[in-house]
Amino acid sequence: MAVWRRLARAEARVAGERATVAGVDEAGRGPLAGPVVAAAVVLDPAVRWDGIHDSKQVDAGARAELYTRVLERARAFGWAVIGPRAIDHMNIRRASLEAMRRAVARLRVTPTMVLVDGADRVPGLAIAQEAVVDGDATMLSIAAASIVAKVVRDRIMERLDRVWPDYGFARHKGYSTPEHLAALARRGPCPIHRYSYAPVAFQELPFEAPAAETVAVTIET
Repeated sequence: MAVWRRLARAEARVAGERATVAGVDEAGRGPLAGPVVAAAVVLDPAVRWDGIHDSKQVDAGARAELYTRVLERARAFGWAVIGPRAIDHMNIRRASLEAMRRAVARLRVTPTMVLVDGADRVPGLAIAQEAVVDGDATMLSIAAASIVAKVVRDRIMERLDRVWPDYGFARHKGYSTPEHLAALARRGPCPIHRYSYAPVAFQELPFEAPAAETVAVTIET
């Protein structure tokens, strides 16, 4: 059986055969820099979703193709971006859940069930929801949302690399790779770093930390 069919059947067992399901996932909880991005997707059950799987199991080229297909053929999609200053203020768990809430609110179709990747339910949703641990690997709509969130965030980091080219954001996307840690040690943090994250928190800031979000990036669909 194709992976997407297996994930679709598992989703139907949880949400119900007739439910209008929105899958929700985030990208960017762990990086030292950049935003957290959440996506919500309502797939068309009449479409064959070959290739849809957890974004971590799909290479960058395939992810980009699947992202385009989801945006072209899904019934609805939405995403939300919460930046590093809000993450520092709220903490990453709350920021991720708020991004998920905003992503669902941006859907043009109202779902009857929201499936959320992880152990946490999304506060403030007036829609039935179910938290699904490892949902990005077991539920089709969540897997699609994971791909959208990952591609959107990666493209944001590639654009931010042009603004702050000394850190290698286009390559590591803000994660704590040896290259990134070496750049931090050499140059200190920049305005898109998460100051509440170790080891960024132990660096002396080479500027006055902004009180509010200062970075806006447009991502084309």
